[in-house]
Amino acid sequence: MTGNVIFDLSVRNVRRHFLRSFLAAIGIVIGVIAITSLGIMGANLTLSITATLSENSDIIKVSPGGGPDGGGPGFGGGGGSDEEEYIDESQFKDIKQAASPNTVIPVYSESDTITVGDLEGRATVYGLDPDDIATLLTVANGTFLKSTSTALVGPTLAERYELKIGSRITIGDEDSDEGTSTVRVAGILEERGMTYDISTDNAIVVSDRWFTGFYGGEGEYSEVIVKLDDINDVDAVEEAIDDQLNRKEDEVTISDASRMMDSITSSISTIISMMMGIGAISLLVASVSIFNVMMMSVTERIKEIGILRSIGTRRSVVRRMFLYEAFILGMLGAVVGGILSMIIGYLVVLVMIGTTDYFFTFDSLIYIPYGIAVGIVVCVLSGVYPAWSAANLDPIEALATE
Repeated sequence: MTGNVIFDLSVRNVRRHFLRSFLAAIGIVIGVIAITSLGIMGANLTLSITATLSENSDIIKVSPGGGPDGGGPGFGGGGGSDEEEYIDESQFKDIKQAASPNTVIPVYSESDTITVGDLEGRATVYGLDPDDIATLLTVANGTFLKSTSTALVGPTLAERYELKIGSRITIGDEDSDEGTSTVRVAGILEERGMTYDISTDNAIVVSDRWFTGFYGGEGEYSEVIVKLDDINDVDAVEEAIDDQLNRKEDEVTISDASRMMDSITSSISTIISMMMGIGAISLLVASVSIFNVMMMSVTERIKEIGILRSIGTRRSVVRRMFLYEAFILGMLGAVVGGILSMIIGYLVVLVMIGTTDYFFTFDSLIYIPYGIAVGIVVCVLSGVYPAWSAANLDPIEALATE
C-alpha cells in the first residue's frame, strides 16, 4: 500500500510540473531516437551486404602478387592491371589443375576512356571467354556476344550513356598507343550490385579475343575466378591453389567472399558504434537535464519531505519516491523515442540503403528495446543523487524551511 501511495505522489509531481517534465523527457526521446536509428541502420546495412556477398560464397578470387592486396584489382575487380603484376599462362594452368574439377575463369581487365556520341567518360573493360560469360553473368536485355565486335554493358553504364541494343561505344583514346576501337552493344546485363568477382554494373564486357587484340598481353590475366561446384570445398580448393603456387614464394593472393564479408561487417560495426557513441551524447545532455529537474523537485518539496519524515516515513521510501519520478520521466521519454525510432529508422534505412527487406528482423528491431532500456537507465541514474539528497534531509530543518 505504501508503495502505491509513494508512486502516486511521484506521478502527481510529474503532472504538476508537466511542462518542465515534458522538456526534460524530450532530451531522452532525442537520445533514444539517435542511438536506436543508427543501430537499426547499421544492422540493415550489415544484413544487406552479407546477403549480397553470400550469393558469391561459391567464388574464389586469385589475384596476382603475394602482398595484402595481391597487387591486382581491388574489391570487385575494378581498375586496370599493372603491367608487372598479372597471372601468366603457366600460373593459370597450375590454378586450373589445383581447382579441378571446378570451373576456372581467367579475366582480363583495363580501365579506359569511352565515348558515346558527344559524351565521354571512363569505364572498366573486362575481357572474358564468351563461353565463360554465361557462367558468371546474366543478360537482362538483348543477347550474349555474337562476334568479337560486340559487347555487353552494365545497367548503370547503360543508363548513364542512354545505351540501347545496337548502340556504338568507342573505347580508347586517340592519343594513346592503342588508339580507339568501336564496339556495338549486343546486350545489357542484369544488375548485380556489390559482387566479389567482377563489378559489371558500370563496366563493358568484351570477348578475350577483342581485348587482347586491342590491348595486347595475351595470357596475362588481371585475375582468375574459381567458381565452385560445392561451396563446402572453399577451404580445400584454396589450400590446393596455395600449395601449388605459393610453395616457394607468394606468387598469388587467394581470397573468398567470406573473408571480405568479415572485413566489411567489422568496419561497418566500428563506424556505427562510433556514430552511436556520438548519438549517446544527446542522452548525456538529457541526463543533466533530468538531474536538474530532480534537484529542483527536491528543493521545492523540502517541506513535504519533512512532513513525510516526521510521521515516520523511512529514508528508503523517500528515496524510492524520487527514483519513481526519474523512472516515470525515463519511461515516457524512452517509450516515445522507441516508437518514433521505428518510423525514423525505417525512413533512414529506406533512404540510405535503398531497401527495407531486413528492417523487420530480430537483428534490426533488437535496437529498439535496447535504446528504450538505455534511456530508462540513464534517467534513473540521473535521479540517484537527488533521491539520496532528499532522503538524507533533516526532518526538523526541512519543516522549518519556508
